[in-house]
Amino acid sequence: MAWFFTEPFEGQHHIITGENAVHIEKSLRMKIGEALTLVDSDGIQYSCIIESFSGGCVEVRAEKKFRCENEPDVHITLYQSLPKSDKMDFIIQKAVELGVSSIVPVISARCISRPDEKSSVKKLQRWNKIALQAAQQSRRGIIPEVMPVITFSEAAENLCENDCNIIFYECGGERVGNIITRNFDRINIFIGSEGGFEKSEVEKIKAKGGTAATLGKRVLRAETAPLAALSIIMYITGNA
Repeated sequence: MAWFFTEPFEGQHHIITGENAVHIEKSLRMKIGEALTLVDSDGIQYSCIIESFSGGCVEVRAEKKFRCENEPDVHITLYQSLPKSDKMDFIIQKAVELGVSSIVPVISARCISRPDEKSSVKKLQRWNKIALQAAQQSRRGIIPEVMPVITFSEAAENLCENDCNIIFYECGGERVGNIITRNFDRINIFIGSEGGFEKSEVEKIKAKGGTAATLGKRVLRAETAPLAALSIIMYITGNA
């Protein structure tokens, strides 16, 4: 069933406009009487029926209204060091599918990709569009936000010591199953770029109460590591 995000609405009827309306009518070629799902910013899910098309708008009737149950019960923020080329696009898409709550692009010491301010603004717009499309495709209850690019030091300063803070380090660390031993509300994970992390960066996270972790004996690529980490955490927390 087609899945779209919308603003909260009252009553049974709702008008869909903009890109969503065009996609429904022109790309999906949906017809009057067909069903689709809307999810608002409060995580409320609406099972709807298309009633009419008019002037680039789609009018729907909500048949059912209930809280979306597709979201994990743990909030995971991915602090991803910027990889080369367009690998970040892939990471964002798959991380959203796997249940990440938010993504923070980070410039760490060994990053080759270091976009300037103008380039960062354009990339951020594209990344958030990718997140939206991935959230719709995977039927998420929220649209995970991709935040503006920050430095590693800024990311470390943003951490709360009450959260579970994990930095995945290619030189070794604890198994994830030994770190997540209770029900954390928030988990922050740090993944390096192609060059990994410097030891001083690992120490900064440890100073905030964080833990260095390993993803096993094999060294994973920058675009593979966040997906492996998210999959493991979702399994351990019962959200797989």
